[in-house]
Amino acid sequence: MALFNPFKKSYTNSELAKFRFLNKISLFSKLNFDELNNFLPIMHLRDYKYEEAVFFRGDPSHALYIVHRGSVNLNIDIKDKFQPLVTLKKGHAFGENSLIHDSRRIYNAIVGSEKAELYVIPHVNIYEVFDHHPKIKAKMMESLSEDYNQYMQKLFTAYKSSFGFFDIAQVYE
Repeated sequence: MALFNPFKKSYTNSELAKFRFLNKISLFSKLNFDELNNFLPIMHLRDYKYEEAVFFRGDPSHALYIVHRGSVNLNIDIKDKFQPLVTLKKGHAFGENSLIHDSRRIYNAIVGSEKAELYVIPHVNIYEVFDHHPKIKAKMMESLSEDYNQYMQKLFTAYKSSFGFFDIAQVYE
């Protein structure tokens, strides 16, 4: 039989919906509701329009983004052309390198739908949460490491299937 704790924080339906939304994103998936609650006050919902740049490759990484509505195209620019990487829809985060101090964007993020609503979480606020809650930082950095490990596995698989079309050793220089 579970004991009732009168001092345990209770959450509104709106907060619970945001927690469930965040829990589906790998970066936040290891956090419990009490830990996720630290992010609600620093999540800002912003509207974007078709072909609006969220950021460009080389820009400072000042925020983490989460697609709430619409879509965002990630691409890299090669000479005068954009090479598509992926189209992200509701529930996908991007700009994760904002969790790394003094990092710069490695791809472009351009809105692909007529309208898009994105949650923006400034990196300075993320660092404040990390400074006050080292367990949250540890859990999120573990998730980030797991995501990057999956990216590397996919890179190696793509490299093998392309018959060594490029010099993969450049990745390690």
